[in-house]
Amino acid sequence: MRIVLVGPPGAGKGTQAALLAQTLSIPHISTGDLFRANISQGTELGQKAQEYMRAGQLVPDEVTIGMAKDRMDQADAEGGFLLDGFPRNLAQAEALDGILKDEKLSLDAVLDLEVEEDEVVKRIAGRRMCRKDSSHIFHVEYSPSKESGVCDVCGGELYQREDDREDTVRKRLEVYHSETEPIIDYYKAQGLVTTLSALGAVADVTKRALAALGREDAAA
Repeated sequence: MRIVLVGPPGAGKGTQAALLAQTLSIPHISTGDLFRANISQGTELGQKAQEYMRAGQLVPDEVTIGMAKDRMDQADAEGGFLLDGFPRNLAQAEALDGILKDEKLSLDAVLDLEVEEDEVVKRIAGRRMCRKDSSHIFHVEYSPSKESGVCDVCGGELYQREDDREDTVRKRLEVYHSETEPIIDYYKAQGLVTTLSALGAVADVTKRALAALGREDAAA
């Protein structure tokens, strides 16, 4: 299957993408992983991306599209893939259609994870990271530490990342609404979109997604 996963920041795309890709035995292709891999490997596209990033500029669409194409051309993606974070705007969506058309392929589904804006803010702004180990993550409401401001695992100080501050989250949402949300209508016109509630337990959201893909059997 060839799937695109979309949704606002805080909708749980990364978590669901990893679970769905594993369940369906297809590679999870995320924009973040593409950038990290190309930069660490020193590819031509990675070097270009790093130049823009060092200058504090957005990486041009053509660089991101090139990275995505190279990854989709790899052998493990022949039987399908799940895209997470790409495409992020109409230009990238149109480019993806062109790439697939050249290979006589097409998307099977676009899953739109839906969550209210206030819930997004609550999810992200409530996160607290450990200064000693960033893999230790808590939430002031959903998974609080036993002692306020102290990591349960290693005793490190818990803090709120700049990216997780409420004003920053609302700005990220504005960007999502203006740049990424239009691709949902683009894919709706192709009859590809299923909108799913991203609320509830992670496993429940995964079941909804598999049901939308007609793969309830894979949830077992």
